[in-house]
Amino acid sequence: MRVTAGGRVEPVGDADLLERLQGHLRAFTEVPSPPFGEGERSGAVAAAWRSFGLEVAVDDLGDVVAELPGGEGPRVVLAAHLDTVFPAGTDVRVRELEGGRWAAPGVSDDGGGLAVLTALAQEVAAGRGGRRPRVTLAATVGEEGLGDLRGARRVVADRAGRVDVFVAVDGSLGQVVSGAVGSRRLVARFRARGGHAWGDRGAPSAVHAMGDAIHALIRLDVPVEPRSSLNVGLASGGSSVNAIAETASLTLDVRSLDPDTLALLVGRVEQRLRSVGRRHRVDLEIDVVGDRPAGRTADEPLLSAARVALERAGIQARVAPSSTDANAAVAAGIPAIGFGVARGGDAHRLSEWVEPGSLLDGFRALGYLLEELVQRAHADRR
Repeated sequence: MRVTAGGRVEPVGDADLLERLQGHLRAFTEVPSPPFGEGERSGAVAAAWRSFGLEVAVDDLGDVVAELPGGEGPRVVLAAHLDTVFPAGTDVRVRELEGGRWAAPGVSDDGGGLAVLTALAQEVAAGRGGRRPRVTLAATVGEEGLGDLRGARRVVADRAGRVDVFVAVDGSLGQVVSGAVGSRRLVARFRARGGHAWGDRGAPSAVHAMGDAIHALIRLDVPVEPRSSLNVGLASGGSSVNAIAETASLTLDVRSLDPDTLALLVGRVEQRLRSVGRRHRVDLEIDVVGDRPAGRTADEPLLSAARVALERAGIQARVAPSSTDANAAVAAGIPAIGFGVARGGDAHRLSEWVEPGSLLDGFRALGYLLEELVQRAHADRR
């Protein structure tokens, strides 16, 4: 510990920093943050950042935003997402496992990112932030599922022309997201007259149409290159075992690294859905409920800075495309990466886990990245 000139006691050293990182991780993870229900965690993060003396804004979506004092050179947004994939009522208490791991839904995705950003805010407030660019911290809503990056999109839009680099602090330690996996999410709703299973035998069934549609979709030829995917993630319908279904719906996710391939694949999906609807004599509605852009998010200087930062931290960089809040910067033409800060696994499962000690490595690596961004900006001006 040390005492400042003003008489305030401040913790210093790796052990103290790790203790604070782990404290933030546990505190935020144990605040429920289901899809479209991030309000409680948003309030917890805002309160924590305000306790460090930062001026914090919370927008109408629930995004928490704060400008770190000081800094030089490029304007950088560091974003970690508030939401998890887990529904309301999920037990989010942290369990300590053998071997030092912590397990809880959302503990690594993106509890680790929130903890690291909060520790950075705390360090800067105590005058120990190190050399850094002009940094905006953002805790965003809507990164998961059907949130459609609404929080990150708002953060980018509100700072149009005032962001030079966007970093999604999300993912596994050492992972650098270099490209945005684009996705289109569709809901197909089937409607039929329905009726009695015996008395109206042969009448069109919304459930039968939906089942046939799923079968048709999984037989689509999905490109391997550029890498693409198609998944029917949700299906529901009907009202009773002895009733011909009046309604049914499916929700599907189409992804690709290439925007043209994504558009082509979505067109084929819609074509098959409509063909099935006609064959079964049911009404069909198709709605787009998610649209994430595809494309390259990081220029080579930004990727190089990330690699050097990880190397300085003794961590092997793994560069790959993914879907993160960084996607929101693609349409705006902002260089962006995803930057993982915690070792963990089983993301999106109830058994999700993290190595809490790895947060210290992630914190250091992020600090090195910020230093690299400042140094390279100065070098470019010479």
